[in-house]
Amino acid sequence: MRAAGVSQLGGPVTPLDLPGPRPLRRGEILLQVRASGVGNWDEFVRTGGWDTGARPPMAMGVETAGTVTATGGAVPGFQPGDRVTTHSLPLPEQGCWAELFIAAAAQSVPVPPGVPWDVAGAFPVPALTADEALSGALQVRPGETVLVNGAGGVTGGLLVQLAAHYGARVIATGGPGSVHRLRGLGAASIVDYHDPGWPAQVRSLAGGGADAAVNAAPGGAADALRAVRDGGRLATITGDPPPAERGITVSAVLVTPDGPRLGRLAGLLGQGVLSVPVGGAFPLDQAAQALATARAGAHGAAIVLRPGGPA
Repeated sequence: MRAAGVSQLGGPVTPLDLPGPRPLRRGEILLQVRASGVGNWDEFVRTGGWDTGARPPMAMGVETAGTVTATGGAVPGFQPGDRVTTHSLPLPEQGCWAELFIAAAAQSVPVPPGVPWDVAGAFPVPALTADEALSGALQVRPGETVLVNGAGGVTGGLLVQLAAHYGARVIATGGPGSVHRLRGLGAASIVDYHDPGWPAQVRSLAGGGADAAVNAAPGGAADALRAVRDGGRLATITGDPPPAERGITVSAVLVTPDGPRLGRLAGLLGQGVLSVPVGGAFPLDQAAQALATARAGAHGAAIVLRPGGPA
């Protein structure tokens, strides 16, 4: 089976030739992979900072979309030929940067009609992360002012869209080149993160501080905290929660598979409430380049691998 990943933790990403998938167990589905997402989190997998359950030599990748080719036992709701997207962890066997992928049926959901493979493959991790922060950790309510720090990335863009969908007034941080795009996603105000005084600008715009904030900017959680009102809430998705102060509740959010949540979010994707632009698609033998592109940033667009070529 053609795949891409590492022969040892910390090693370079290379093409791999792996054995075909083992027999399916009850509750599993086998996907012919059409598109797999590539993100900053895959660098943690490569270096061993995120244990996905697989061991080298291993295919990387934790989010994908593909066609069901087989099911393990009785799997309600899935049959061969179905279009599916999933974030499935711990990995039942290998990662999804491969031609075939075994996924947990409970962590998989149908791809809505009309959603392209590339979008479906890059959607699960950033969408789940954004919703776990907003409706989970922060429990955002209609009418609240929500700051999204680091809105320029894929997850940041989904944070803006979801917060606006939940009825919040969104203040986003971004560069000058992203103002038009962020307004189109639902941000009421955008402040330039290059200005060291941006937290004070947010406090002024929010009449004393944001009710809640999500930090999606590496190293930016402490600045985001300064923009939150006394007694407010902060969630960070970058693993750098600052010490709590002024009665502010601070949470660190780690994405976890959640089939029902992903199904609800995929429904919003199918309705056009949510969108994910795709900035580049690479074949398996260019997985290292795909990861480097994702890490460098693609102006808010997702990066995907296509094991079977053009989707």
